[in-house]
Amino acid sequence: MTSPAAAARPVLPGQVNPPEFALSDSLPGAIRGVDVVALPVLPGDGDGPVLLGPGSAELTDELGTDLVGVAEVHGLTGATGEVALVPVPEGTASNPDLRLVVLVGVGEAGATDLRRAGAALARAVRDRAAVATSIPSVHDDADAALEAFVVGTMLGGFVFHWRSQGPEHTPVRRVVLAGPTLSDDRSVLERAVALGGAGWRSRLLATVPSNLKNPAWLAEQAGRLAEAAGLDIDVWDEERLAKDGFGGILAVGAASATPPRLVRLDYTPAGVSARAAKKLPLVVLVGKGITFDSGGLSIKPGAAMGSMKRDMTGGAVVLATMAALADVDCPVRVVGLVAAAENAISGTALRPGDVITHWGGRTTEVGNTDAEGRLVLADALAFAVDELRPSVVVDVATLTGAVKVALGQQVGGLFANDDALAAALAGAGERAGEPLWRLPLYAGYEDKLASKVADAANDPGGAGAITAALFLQHFVGDVPWAHLDIASVGDVEKEWHEWTVGPSGFGARALLSWLGTPEPLAGIGD
Repeated sequence: MTSPAAAARPVLPGQVNPPEFALSDSLPGAIRGVDVVALPVLPGDGDGPVLLGPGSAELTDELGTDLVGVAEVHGLTGATGEVALVPVPEGTASNPDLRLVVLVGVGEAGATDLRRAGAALARAVRDRAAVATSIPSVHDDADAALEAFVVGTMLGGFVFHWRSQGPEHTPVRRVVLAGPTLSDDRSVLERAVALGGAGWRSRLLATVPSNLKNPAWLAEQAGRLAEAAGLDIDVWDEERLAKDGFGGILAVGAASATPPRLVRLDYTPAGVSARAAKKLPLVVLVGKGITFDSGGLSIKPGAAMGSMKRDMTGGAVVLATMAALADVDCPVRVVGLVAAAENAISGTALRPGDVITHWGGRTTEVGNTDAEGRLVLADALAFAVDELRPSVVVDVATLTGAVKVALGQQVGGLFANDDALAAALAGAGERAGEPLWRLPLYAGYEDKLASKVADAANDPGGAGAITAALFLQHFVGDVPWAHLDIASVGDVEKEWHEWTVGPSGFGARALLSWLGTPEPLAGIGD
């Protein structure tokens, strides 16, 4: 018999999928069965007209239409993301199904330009069946072009819905990457799809409303990802968390009707024996999984609470990254830890003035129950360092409003105690389109953490992003460690290139771009 609680549990409607991708060495106008062809538009030389990319001459002949002239009529300059639509009511001899030509500006045709051109195309062709395009062909590095364009096309078409009649729009169902200069290495396309898919998955998880998304639900999603990706999984429920001394996670989740969880996922590179795996370096990723943050008794203003379903973005990023490690051929072992709790209000809530004992024994005096993220991260970091003996630890969290004040909404905050690790992550973020800016672990602010009764206080005030990072640093010892404070980029207020309005899921692409390199730990810890 179904319990009342289970019967009342909401059911997430089926969600749309990102497009499927295929490669072809034909020019886009010659591909039958697609209803859209997209051509790249580049700036002209000097005062000359814009230039159109591969396949434009052949399509111009078939249509009997001067596509360069059409671009100029629409005012296209070749700038990245410009779009013009050219209806084709009767198709062509080569492709009777063709109904639309899309001209897309690609700027200087660098990787960032192609990612943004892909996103612009995705918005122009939503609800369509299939598009063939030669846009990636304009970049000299075929592999980098393919990756950037595929990621942008996937994420620019992201959709989440909970509508009774289905989504308002759907992404184009199929994208054919056309042109003889494109890489025919299928693994390049598979890697690109994995990167875009990780961004999609982290964004999706962060967008799910919190009347469904609680710590147990997040652990269930982790189980499904683990099964699909061949990962080992372990989950701590509230009883096991208490037995093992995870005081921070328990304290933050104490007021909620849905108890906290700690999720562990383990990845080992394919073909590596258990014996050999023990000799591989270990990276631990730690994600903040606050499935809703009311602020607790230090309650947030209503306006600040509206986006707090996304306060588990760090956990979503870790889950999405773990699920895609095999697809990017990550060569090291990786453990993902997600500390999941709901910061709620009730008679059992954590109070200002309470002292909690973290895993490993360090204590924290709680001055502000809305500074809860660092309390759950502290437990997971201490456990990771003491029990797993990692070579590197990276945590990801929508942690402080202060980082948004410092960096705005387009750059994530990066703290690190190792220069090589900081450089590796910053470089990966730049390549992936998820930029990170390094901020200082300034020791002069350590005195702000002081408590009269505990090892530290959780509300040091002033330079809030830095003092939060200093608080966490005490739980990692001398292990190379980076802290990604992504509260600055956690929400997107308007459509902007591959970013869609709502929770961003920022970070998975950057982590995968780092961990998917042949030697991700080169120079770190030296």
